[in-house]
Amino acid sequence: MNARLRIPALFAAACLLPVSAIAQNTAVTSPGGFGDSSSLYRIVQKRWVVAGKVTTLRGDPVAGARVDVEPTSAEGQFRTLVTDFQGQFQTDYWLNSELVKEFSVDLKVTKKGFRKAHALIDFGSSDKFYLIPVTLRDPEEDSELLSQADLISSLAARLNKLKASDGLSAAGEKDYARGVAEFLVLKRPDRALPFFTKVTRRDASCMACRTMLALAELDSGDWDGAHRNLAEVFDKILADRSLGRPEPLFVLGVMESWRHQPENSAGYFAEALKYAPQDPLALQELGRSQLLIENWGPAEEHLAKALAAGAKPEARLLRVEALLGADQFQAANTEMTRYLDGRDVKKMPIQVRQLWAQIESRKKIEAAYFKAKPKSDKAIDYLHRPPSDLVGLVPPADQGQLASILSGVGKTVAEFFANFPNTSSLEEIHQEKLRRKQKVDSELDQKFRYLCLTPTEDWGLGFNEYRADAWGNRAWPQGMGEGFMLTSGFASAGLVLHPRYQSQADFRYLGRQKVNGRDAYVIAFAQQPTKAKLNGAFKHGETSVTTFSQGLAWIDSQSYQLTHLRTDLLKPLPEMNLDRETTEIAFSEVHFKGMAAGFWVPQQVTVTVDWNGRHLRNEHRYSEFKLFQVEATEKQGKPKELSQSPK
Repeated sequence: MNARLRIPALFAAACLLPVSAIAQNTAVTSPGGFGDSSSLYRIVQKRWVVAGKVTTLRGDPVAGARVDVEPTSAEGQFRTLVTDFQGQFQTDYWLNSELVKEFSVDLKVTKKGFRKAHALIDFGSSDKFYLIPVTLRDPEEDSELLSQADLISSLAARLNKLKASDGLSAAGEKDYARGVAEFLVLKRPDRALPFFTKVTRRDASCMACRTMLALAELDSGDWDGAHRNLAEVFDKILADRSLGRPEPLFVLGVMESWRHQPENSAGYFAEALKYAPQDPLALQELGRSQLLIENWGPAEEHLAKALAAGAKPEARLLRVEALLGADQFQAANTEMTRYLDGRDVKKMPIQVRQLWAQIESRKKIEAAYFKAKPKSDKAIDYLHRPPSDLVGLVPPADQGQLASILSGVGKTVAEFFANFPNTSSLEEIHQEKLRRKQKVDSELDQKFRYLCLTPTEDWGLGFNEYRADAWGNRAWPQGMGEGFMLTSGFASAGLVLHPRYQSQADFRYLGRQKVNGRDAYVIAFAQQPTKAKLNGAFKHGETSVTTFSQGLAWIDSQSYQLTHLRTDLLKPLPEMNLDRETTEIAFSEVHFKGMAAGFWVPQQVTVTVDWNGRHLRNEHRYSEFKLFQVEATEKQGKPKELSQSPK
């Protein structure tokens, strides 16, 4: 099992960041005593500073958030602040130190597009002040993660009735019961906080009490207070393992998953399982964490254990996803059937329908690619029948070099997709309709600015590719109405050789060949339809079919750069009358101002299609490569989205 489990170091003291200043005592003199100008009384004031920073779960500052500050003492005034561009706020209270010995404030933070945050900050009598962290969360929860409501309801049954064996004193039982009633019965987590706080101060060894307090804080909007409490519990468990129990570790793991840190969350779930090895919820969430980092095997293993331990149906749905990721299609289909249990999939939530659609798509692919008989024995098969036009190819003695070649080109391809900047280039498209013997019947020429942008979302590899006119408006090639075809998406063509996707294709080393005077390895490949996460699409009108590829790759023997790529359909698609779709891509190196490394990008692309008795060919040429954010944005800006794209 290759699960990556790690626990980040947590220290409660790190949750409140000290600011380099101290509270001040100031003597204020005033005339007193009914006209007796020599009689003075002294009012000693103490300065309390309420300063903080508002951020998102990812740590980004939130500017323009409203912060309502309400001192719990009658001596302080209610104030409303607004965070600056760094998400910070500050206000000072000068209060009579004879009347106010301790100070605390109730903070409420609001910002459109976020949930309301709440924090009760107790300064006590300390003469130091701190930068108070306040975290705002998105209004909608991530449907792929355990919800807050499910987290609370799952743990409530375990924590609602604690006893002396849990570290709760007789006096603490009454306050704890009142807190539970406010929190779980009356659904008033704010009113439950004072009771739980009193309990945790009295019974410091009750880790379950601190966990319930953290859940109430979460429900009241105090993310940071909950995290601070659980961090202190974690530190105590590390110092004294006899205090350990799974619930606080489990909540920390879930909070890390909400921060989109599945590797961190996995460490907490694994630690929780040391105290409860058969806990179905901890097993489920450990499986989910592995699912999020695409560690399919361990994910499936943990989810299977969760189901055996009595986990809810959600674990079965997660296992379907893990089995699909691990290319165990038949097992995934069986598990989905168990999950549905006769229910109509059309009435199920969207996540269920999406997984079901994936399974149905796999069924169609399996039927199309494995049950259908080939149209001809002369069908293209690069793996087993390499083409005869590879002039000067020197075949290898065996396949011994294949692994090292794939490793080398995989590294360069991965570096390309990790480092390639936002760019623009001039794209010249020459479209042709052909007669027999490749004679041109009619043609069309067009030019665009071609924008290749790295996506800001963490959705996966590849680029967002746009065509734009000279003013930056999104544009599409013309000619569909005249019988020409539209082709695009070549910047990501090398992904089939990326380490993440190599296992989804079969490869064969064909030998070495001289290309433009340089020695190159020639590799044949064919995607495995039931495994491949990469695919193309062929569309006609409202009909679209998924396509998979086979092809040849030329890889420079010195630099392991992909220099040329030829792809064809893995098999013809008779349901679309698509007999051939051949793409030839020639790569060349370009350099950008201010960047030392060069990048190998498509410079010339030719796509030839035999479809429905028609022969079509498109040629794309790319030049004038520029960094988009440096040079192109000043003239063009980001391409504007239109309400509808042409069909």
